[in-house]
Amino acid sequence: VFTDYLQNGISARYTENGEERSALIYLIDWENIENNSFICANQWTFIENSNRRPDILLFINGLPLVLIELKSPSRENTDASEGYTQIRNYMHEIPSMFYYNQICVISDQLTSKAGTITSDETRFMKWKTVDGSMCASYYKRMTFFEGMFQKKRLLDILKNFILFSNEGLTSYKILAGYHQYFAVRKAVESTKRATVTDGKGGVFWHTQGSGKSLSMVFYAHLLQEALESPTIVVLTDRNDLDDQLYLQFAKCSDFLRQKPVHAESREHLRSLLEGRKANGIIFTTMQKFEESFECLSDRRNIVVMADEAHRGQYGLTEKVDEKSGKIKIGAARVIRNSLPNATYIGFTGTPISTKDKSTREVFGDYIDIYDMTQAVE
Repeated sequence: VFTDYLQNGISARYTENGEERSALIYLIDWENIENNSFICANQWTFIENSNRRPDILLFINGLPLVLIELKSPSRENTDASEGYTQIRNYMHEIPSMFYYNQICVISDQLTSKAGTITSDETRFMKWKTVDGSMCASYYKRMTFFEGMFQKKRLLDILKNFILFSNEGLTSYKILAGYHQYFAVRKAVESTKRATVTDGKGGVFWHTQGSGKSLSMVFYAHLLQEALESPTIVVLTDRNDLDDQLYLQFAKCSDFLRQKPVHAESREHLRSLLEGRKANGIIFTTMQKFEESFECLSDRRNIVVMADEAHRGQYGLTEKVDEKSGKIKIGAARVIRNSLPNATYIGFTGTPISTKDKSTREVFGDYIDIYDMTQAVE
């Protein structure tokens, strides 16, 4: 609940001149960064089940949003892992402090990692770049803190790159990795340019296992503000991929502030598009576009997110079927005809073949690459 308050404001009612009014009260001024109070406190004593003094707490407007636990590299048998154990102990001894916590950090100077209150130790991740340049050799001791804790970036992370994924009985609080943060930011800028130019948002290539589905969620969330509530059509080429991705978006519907919907047929897809001028996250497969060729919507504020965009069926060309003699129209051309003024962005976990010109014709060039080599490093 608190994270929702932090990111979206608190609804409040008040009386003015005898009339009842309502307003959103924000805990952080997201627009005017220096209008906030930033305090870094060392050895702050917190009294609850026992007295505990976390090494460093970062307070924004009096709220303890970041906890940093430090371990000395000079002491034997002590490293960043000990910091993780210490934070778990704090959760039992001073639990109410974690109502507000957004980021937990463990560091022994040589290794620094960030996670959330639900992260196990393997999910605490390094932040390996200050400005988004992706080179492992650039990673220095202070890169982690300079990369995450510039005021503007920290506020951006708190507002747009922390979400809850609802898994039924439990929820996981997820903090974006550095590769997701910088790539999603670039993708949003690329999409904004594409909406007023050629509609080619680009290709987002992040290797399998790097959290591509969650990157798509962060991207969809940011688009709402960047493009003033566009309608998002999420396109897959198989029903099983459609179901998997839909489930990920559904788990994050609180963060997205809207529930995704499945288009059951082309007619259903038409009704979902016709019935709105903005908003909406609609999932559909390629096959529903191929059922007929007429225009479904000529609105400009539609963004098509194509998953596994490297696949050959995204072609724009027309071919003659050798057996039937009929002209077979490339699926991308069918989609373009259906949504002629939309912007298109491709997501893939696989590199696009140098021979595959059709994918670039539809989506444009790479926005960001996070390949297997970088993932391993």
